[in-house]
Amino acid sequence: MKPVFTYTKGMTDAETNFCPGCTHGIANRLIIETLDEMGKLGDTIGAASIGCSVQIHKFMDIDMCESTHGRAPAVASGIKRVHPDKMVFTYQGDGDLASIGMGEIVHAAARGEKFCTFFINNCVYGMTSGQMAPTTLIGQKTTTSQEGRTREQAGMPIRMAELISTLECAVYVERVALDSPAHIRLAKKAVRRAFEVQEKKLGFAFVELLSTCPTNWGLQPHKAMKWLGENMIPYYPLGVFRKPEEVQ
Repeated sequence: MKPVFTYTKGMTDAETNFCPGCTHGIANRLIIETLDEMGKLGDTIGAASIGCSVQIHKFMDIDMCESTHGRAPAVASGIKRVHPDKMVFTYQGDGDLASIGMGEIVHAAARGEKFCTFFINNCVYGMTSGQMAPTTLIGQKTTTSQEGRTREQAGMPIRMAELISTLECAVYVERVALDSPAHIRLAKKAVRRAFEVQEKKLGFAFVELLSTCPTNWGLQPHKAMKWLGENMIPYYPLGVFRKPEEVQ
């Protein structure tokens, strides 16, 4: 019988410790699968920050390093400048990248550092018990916004893809989602484009992946997927915000 699923070369056989329904695992697979298809497994270095994103090193059989909270872009900048021919990427969550790491990611993009960032946006701090993040939606309840986020108290959620796309040296910026097979296929294409931008040494590449966090949202996995589509995508529209002509 033909197998319906096989491990991608480059994935480890480590047992997942992500919560049921979490889409970090999907994002991990898309990245390592793309690197395998590009023949880059032996020439890649990843940097992850503190948070659920840091688990990535368990599941990818490539060189990985851990940064302090929010500082993965600084670490990746140093790695890429020392090893310009390596494929370098950061893997970060919204509480990490859009909060304590905002300065790091904005200035890396402004400098046009030639690495990729994969930004997992699930609108909440995941690992540290579900606090409000910079991307938490208006009305969304978290452990630190138990009546729901308000504009008056916390301002509006930050749209990172739109913000990064205003910086000229961020040559490729796209937002995708992980809530359906069709959207996951498009997400893989975005991951591939980001690595191609780096391979061609064109500049900084940023892919935002809208993701679920069923545990901290208080939803069953299938309802979390639906919530993403009905609530996140209207505020965080999918699409390409910047793309160089050299990349299809």
